[in-house]
This record gives sequence, structure tokens and C-alpha cells, in this order.
Amino acid sequence: MTAFKDATVNEIEQVMQQAWKAFHAYRKCSLKQRADFMRAIAKELENLGDELIKVTGEETHLPEARLRGERARTMYQLTSYADACEKGDWLEARIDTAIPDKTPPKPDIRKMLVPLGPVVVFGAANFPYAYSTAGGDTATALAAGCPVIVKAHPAHPQTSEMVSKAILKAAADTYMPEGVFAHVHGASFEVGKALVEHPHTKAVGFTGSFAGGKQLFDWANQRKEPIPVFAEMSSINPVFLMPEKIQSSAAELAKMYAGSITLGVGQFCTNPGLIIGMDNADLQTFINALGEEIRNIAPAEMLNPGIFKNYIEKRAGSLAQDEVETVAVAQKEPLMYEGMATVASAKAEAFLNNPLLHQEVFGPYSLVIRCKNIEQMTEVASQIEGQLTATLMATDNDVLNHNELVETVKDKCGRFILNGVPTGVEVCLSMQHGGPFPSTTDSRFTSVGADAIKRFARPVAFQNWSNALLPDELKDENPLGIWRTVDNELKK
Repeated sequence: MTAFKDATVNEIEQVMQQAWKAFHAYRKCSLKQRADFMRAIAKELENLGDELIKVTGEETHLPEARLRGERARTMYQLTSYADACEKGDWLEARIDTAIPDKTPPKPDIRKMLVPLGPVVVFGAANFPYAYSTAGGDTATALAAGCPVIVKAHPAHPQTSEMVSKAILKAAADTYMPEGVFAHVHGASFEVGKALVEHPHTKAVGFTGSFAGGKQLFDWANQRKEPIPVFAEMSSINPVFLMPEKIQSSAAELAKMYAGSITLGVGQFCTNPGLIIGMDNADLQTFINALGEEIRNIAPAEMLNPGIFKNYIEKRAGSLAQDEVETVAVAQKEPLMYEGMATVASAKAEAFLNNPLLHQEVFGPYSLVIRCKNIEQMTEVASQIEGQLTATLMATDNDVLNHNELVETVKDKCGRFILNGVPTGVEVCLSMQHGGPFPSTTDSRFTSVGADAIKRFARPVAFQNWSNALLPDELKDENPLGIWRTVDNELKK
């Protein structure tokens, strides 16, 4: 594989100056022009063919079927966000027409979202396409009218380089301004810091660890001009096994969750790392069945040595805690860098008294918490930090009869799941992939679905502007044919 040098201070300065210049041209590109650019990127990703899959497989150890599926998802993200960009609903166009004879006179006021400026994107190790160079953050920033600067993830630099060239070709083919997209390498934290602190950077998108995301957030907020950082960070995605449901379905639930815990060797931000239930015979049936499933799941190679090392250390740290009991470990001996599926268990008191047990173990690991009763399950829920997802395995009666627990869990998550698994994030308008801190730095926004475009835009109100001078999105005749709220009525 080709070795890539970290970008220098001078190279970063040049890239940011080009992005700033491109911003003033790109933000004037029509919604259709932006959308066509994004569709061209999707096409160029497809044109990279089998060579991209081969290179990424060598860098990440992900299987071919997974990579082909992820590339298809990435292309779908680009084209679906392109459609949303062109449709214009995300602009939130609002028009309140003047009433001159009102006392005092009411002015004409029209509001819409406008792009923030250059966006720096840090990709994820575990999704080399969908959450990386041409992933959701890049796509939604481009849709919003923002140039993008991607820092390649050091775990798959060759993949990132290939994808960046595809984006640049798409930009040239659709006559985008030079500098609308840039790509730099940087294994050291200095490169990331320089990008975040540069005055032309107006927002940051990040998917990765809590330590990484929090550091970017801190740098961004210590600037003379603080900027938003939309970081997806740590999540253990708790699952609550409700009494009526587990009584009738313990073995079935165990099989379902064994698959979810070990999907992709547990290297998903939505991996169910915590399972909570009442300590009785039904929960013991679930634990026994889950343990049997886990023992029969073969170890598999993790994304890279760094993630493997982190998994081994965090797993060992959790298992070494007082009152944590190992339930089951994969029986087959692992090869180098293979993660062994593991399930452990502890009483609720241990969880409540030990913050280490709240931390994410990124890999095929889950901890079952045994509670005395529903009240203690609610106490555990109240002590859990913010999460991307939370799940209830419950009958209707379970939900209706335990409102306090349900409301407590809802307060902790961005996506609230009933009778399913958290792994798998659908790309659709109603998806919420973001939750209370520390799962993300801003729970009001999603990183998946067309609503993610709004992260990289800000509202501007135009007061008493003549129709000829207004943006097309706000003109009386609505030349773009978009939905707008006019005098409190949604219309075209």
C-alpha cells in the first residue's frame, strides 16, 4: 500500500484558502447543480469497480459482501440526499407578507437556511464508505452548499484517496468551482487541530471515539469564533428486557441479540453493549441461551490492530471489575487480531456504583445487568448516559404498565426501539441518528437522513427586500416550486 505523508501547515493553509474562495461560488450554485454534483459522485463511486472493493478489503479486513453493500448504501445516500437537496424542504422557507396599514406597520419578512461555509469532515474507521470520505457528512454538507475538506482516516488511507479522486472527477465533470472538495492525510492530531482551528472552517463533522470527538469539540469552542462540531461518539445502546416479553420469548430474544452483538465483529456504533432485566428465572433462561449462542460464534478479524488492542484492553478492564461474572466466551481460539465474542453479567448495584461499567467496549461484547425489580431497572436507566439508541423488548402491557421506566429510557436516547435490534440504521427522512451527550455533541441533529443537511446551514431573515433582489427560494412566484410556509400556510 502507498504511504501518505501528513499534510503540512502550508498545505492546510492553501486548501482552506481554496475552500473559502470556492464557498463564495458554490453557495450560489442552484439546488439542481448541487444535486447533479452529488449524483455524479455516486456514479464515480460505482465506476471505481472491483479495485475499490479489493483495496478496502485489504485495509479494513471487511468481507467483500459487506463492502459491496456499504458502497451501495453510500451511493444511495448521495442520490437520496441529492433529491432532498433539490426538493428544498430542508431550506425551511418562511414568508410573512407585509401589512402596511397595521399599527405599527408589519414589514415583509422572509426566512430560509443558508450554508455555513467550509466543513471539515473526519471519517470513521468502521464504515470506510458510508461514514467516510464520500459519506453522510460530506454529502449533506455539499447539499447545504458548503465546500468540504476531508481528513482521510489513517486506517484506510488508500481507500480514502481513491474515493477523493472520484469526488474530484465528479466536481470537474459538473463544473463545480475549484476547491469545492479537498482531501488531506494526517495520522497525527496536529493535522486535525490545524483544520478545526483554521478561521475559514465553519463546521466539523466527526464519527469515532468519545476522546476524539470531545477533543475536536473543545478545540472548536476555544477558537476566537467558536464553531459547531457534529460529533457522533460513544454509545452502549441499552436494551431493556421487560417482564411479560421475556417470560414468553427468552430463548428467541437471546438468539436475536447474539446476532446483533456480534454483527460486524461488534464494530458498530449501535452495538447493544448493555442488556438490563429483572433477576429471575426468565432472565437466567435468557442468559443461558445467550451464552450458548456466543460460545458458538467464531472469532473474526477486527478492522485494524488499534481497534483490536482497544477491544482487548476495555474487555479485560470490564471483566476484571468486582461482581462482573463472565457468562460466555467464543470457544474457538482466535487468530491474530481476531475479536472473541464475550458476554458478562453483573448485579445492578455493581453497575450503579462503578462508572467503568458504563463505558463502551467497542467490539463483540455485552454486559447483562440483573435488577431486583422494575424500580431498580428504572434507577439503572436514570444513571445511564446519553445514547444513540435504546430498546425495549416489551409487550403492549409492559409498556403501558411501566410508564416511569419508559419515560426515563426515552430521555436518554435519540432512537427509541420497540422489539427490534439497534444495529442497522435506515437512511430515511424520519431517522434520528444522534442522541444526548456523550453519544453526540448536539442531540438536536441527526447524521443520517436528509434532515442532516440542516446541520451545515443557518437561518437568515430578509426584511423588506424587493422581490427582484430576493433569493429564488423566497420570491413571490416561487420559481423553484418548493414547499414554503406563506402567512402560516404550507403551500407551493
